[in-house]
Amino acid sequence: MTTEKKQRLHRKTVPLLVMVTPVSSWLLLLIAVPLIYILVISFCSTDANHNIVFAFTLQNYIKMADPSILTIYANSIAVAFFATVVCILVGYPFAYIMAFQKSFHKSMMMVFLLLPFWTNSIIRLYGWRTLLGTNGYFNQLLQAVGIISDPLPMLYTRGAVVLGMVYMLMPFMVLPIHTVVDKLDRSLLEAASDLGAKPVARFWNITLPLTMPGIFAGFIMVFIPSLAYFFVSNILGGGKNQLIGNVIERQFKEAFNWPFGAALSIVLILITLLLVRIYTGLGGNVEELGAM
Repeated sequence: MTTEKKQRLHRKTVPLLVMVTPVSSWLLLLIAVPLIYILVISFCSTDANHNIVFAFTLQNYIKMADPSILTIYANSIAVAFFATVVCILVGYPFAYIMAFQKSFHKSMMMVFLLLPFWTNSIIRLYGWRTLLGTNGYFNQLLQAVGIISDPLPMLYTRGAVVLGMVYMLMPFMVLPIHTVVDKLDRSLLEAASDLGAKPVARFWNITLPLTMPGIFAGFIMVFIPSLAYFFVSNILGGGKNQLIGNVIERQFKEAFNWPFGAALSIVLILITLLLVRIYTGLGGNVEELGAM
């Protein structure tokens, strides 16, 4: 390589390294290294004093076949699934309407959607406890208008946990759906109308298929956190509706069985990667998913 080529290569490489090295180092230190550590200790065990023993074992993964753990997994999947379905049913019409609004109205709808996030999530969940409690405002209202005579058990139920998940994660469903609906080619809808297609047929045959990537992106962004949002289950479920996130929390904070908690975390990561792989297989863009 000639001196001139070396100089050109040096001029191109040095600025690139200056820009990339800080970000790469940050990602390596705060994301890659912790994930590798979690993966390593998931194959370890603990001694009588709860110290990690770095000796290879598969017991942490075998332990997941325990019926109690499988029951919690099933409950977590059920809660996450119902929360995701409700988010789709409520979020899709909202996102669709918002996408067809003028700029000012669209901005106002976006503000109302994101406004609750300006308050701490724990405070907001305790607000729902006040509303759903036996002596809460909902029960008082229903009794006042004569619909019920005795308070309904709204709090500390699976329904309350699902409601909390929906409340916390609704924006993560609305935003990706809004993005794909906003990019929808309006001329296709106009052409379908000109050819005599009714609104329902136009929606099922054009709008819904073209917006499926946004629905699936929202599905991933709601379903995965719903499996692990243990604080929602703690506050609104009262410990009666255990999620896999609750089990992971206990392993690290109470049982001090970090290897088992790490193994449970790895399984959640694998579920996430599987869903992302399905998303890309259906034509979804990972970069757009990350941007959302």
